[in-house]
Amino acid sequence: MIKKRSVVHWLPAVLWMGLIFFLSSQPAVSSNSLSKGLTKLIIEILGRILPVDIEISTVDVYVSRMNHFVRKFAHFFAYMILGIFVSNGFKKSGSKKVFLLSFAICAIYAVSDELHQLYVPGRGCRLKDVIIDSAGSLTGIFLAKEYFRLSKKFKRRLP
Repeated sequence: MIKKRSVVHWLPAVLWMGLIFFLSSQPAVSSNSLSKGLTKLIIEILGRILPVDIEISTVDVYVSRMNHFVRKFAHFFAYMILGIFVSNGFKKSGSKKVFLLSFAICAIYAVSDELHQLYVPGRGCRLKDVIIDSAGSLTGIFLAKEYFRLSKKFKRRLP
């Protein structure tokens, strides 16, 4: 029987997988437009924060140059969050093999996500993206593991 509490701990991971699936379902034109908009926003924010003089007329040049990097970082970041959520689900469910199971789930999901994109107009399946996704999930799993370790350490110190 599945514990209700266990379902609650898995909800963020399941919802995040749904968001990844939704974003991967967008045709290449829509996906590229979204990432270019995000890249432009990042450049504009950096232009305000850093002492770099970016003219409005050259923003599109920077967007073109940085868009690929932003897209790949988005892959890494999305799967880093997934790694954290999946690790939390396994940890809170009482699993003893949190690291191994979390990585397996995230890597399998990364592969399935790329295969899914074969059926989306203009998108494709790239091994490089699976590697980036897996690296992101490993980072998230390590962050979660460190969080669990530190929180356990501090709980022991509390009266």
